[in-house]
Amino acid sequence: MSLLRRIEGARPGQPEQPQQPGAPGGQHPPKPPAEGPLSQSASPARDAQRDVRSRLQSRIINNLDPRLDLSDAKAVKSSIEEMFNKFIDEEGIVVTRVERQRMLEQIMDEILGFGPIQPLLNDDTITEIMVNGPFRTYVERKGKLQLSDVTFVSDEHVSRVIERIIAPIGRRVDEAKPFEDARLPDGSRVNIIIPPLALNGPVVTIRKFPKYRITVEDYIKFGTATAEMMEFLRACVEARLNMYISGGTGSGKTTLLNILSGFIPEDERIITIEDAAELKLVQDHVVRLESRAANIEGKGAVTIMDLVRNALRMRPERIVVGETRGGEALSMLQAMNTGHDGSLSTGHANSPRDILARLETMCLMAGVELPARAIREQIASALDLIIQISRLKDGSRKITNITEVQGMEGETIVLQDVFVFEQTGYVDGKVQGRLRPTGIRPKFSEKFEAAGIKLPQNVFGDMSAGLR
Repeated sequence: MSLLRRIEGARPGQPEQPQQPGAPGGQHPPKPPAEGPLSQSASPARDAQRDVRSRLQSRIINNLDPRLDLSDAKAVKSSIEEMFNKFIDEEGIVVTRVERQRMLEQIMDEILGFGPIQPLLNDDTITEIMVNGPFRTYVERKGKLQLSDVTFVSDEHVSRVIERIIAPIGRRVDEAKPFEDARLPDGSRVNIIIPPLALNGPVVTIRKFPKYRITVEDYIKFGTATAEMMEFLRACVEARLNMYISGGTGSGKTTLLNILSGFIPEDERIITIEDAAELKLVQDHVVRLESRAANIEGKGAVTIMDLVRNALRMRPERIVVGETRGGEALSMLQAMNTGHDGSLSTGHANSPRDILARLETMCLMAGVELPARAIREQIASALDLIIQISRLKDGSRKITNITEVQGMEGETIVLQDVFVFEQTGYVDGKVQGRLRPTGIRPKFSEKFEAAGIKLPQNVFGDMSAGLR
């Protein structure tokens, strides 16, 4: 595929052409909406400007020196800007200074970046980008979804950006494999699904990788947790408790895992296992492992379960699994039960009780015939603490439960909250409530003493309140 074909969008102002057989979906792309902020075609002036930009872009690409090193962004940008100014003067195009600068930036994004979504990737206030076909792009800011004014020209335009995302990492998306996970150079997670599975056109969902590491102080400032809660969690990590972070999609599980991992002492050997490497541990002795999808022939896949089993032979002092989704949960629990204390992981669930049920189901996915009680005993013996983090109705994120796993009572795993979030109301679009200790000191407190960790008595609140 030529550079021009890879980058240049369909000519604006012209009717869309049917896609050729073999193109994603093999169908006509959906027509843009007739009204609304995303209706590029509703403005003749905007159509004309897009046509000018497309023509200039084509000339620039055709005149780029083939010997130019595209990895040298500074040199490429300088060359593009020089040609842009030259061609715009040659054609006598009259635009304002603002329009001229914006046009140049858009051409730069198409040639060097990820097209129309590049400004969204550059915007630090945006945490998630959702391209729902060429004419609808949503973003998440402060936990709230909102429609952006970003659009593509056609399905084919989206497909070219998709190809630019997945090509460097050796992945592919086509009719034979119409969905894929990928990662941007900055670590942002990407999920792609195309027609015929996606009826709106190619869909791209990007979970942006934060440019700076969120700290304990940030967590307290945002109201996600209190200072007492974070002091307690620090003690739990240092005392080598096995901890599981539970939460829904986009609740902040990986961010919290990053923070808790930062409490691990510097002199310990840590092995991290992830589907897509997102954890940013600050310690020196960290071994990072990442799973691998199957190749075009359907071979060569390396799963999280494979990596957990291999990690047990690597003399780990801590095992940190980014997320458990299947049979690897059983391997993780067995590791926790065989001397690998202080392990951490995350999973999708809406409450501490729900994550126990999820873990039980995931253990069954390992293909090992075990009775339900045996699995529950493994869970109760392995886990010390469950941390539930939630994204509330107003978009804020809170640690809603810090819950001790106390053991088995009959057929049931016994749980006891140590800290909870109590919602008291919803005023002016904001959730009202407070994070508080329950007043009950956890049974594993003796592990703090054995590790030489002393917590202030008031961390657990009024002890008598928990006894009433």
